[in-house]
Amino acid sequence: MGTCVHHPDRETSFMCSKHGVYMCEECLECRDPDIYCKYRSACPIWYEHKRRAREERRKAELRTAGKDQSTVQKESKKIQAA
Repeated sequence: MGTCVHHPDRETSFMCSKHGVYMCEECLECRDPDIYCKYRSACPIWYEHKRRAREERRKAELRTAGKDQSTVQKESKKIQAA
């Protein structure tokens, strides 16, 4: 356990092995998403970064398709459960 690099008052177990920094759930985002990382295949930060990106893309697709807000929320819950 360590403290978040951006929020020193928050303890977290998410650590970037490449950069050696801890990140809280609010800050979880890959620092170098386009650069090779030998830790990526086992990285919970990368996994969460990709999950959030998929969720945002799906929400945007639903909004573009003209679905109402309640449908977007239901679809988002399905994505989060997956």
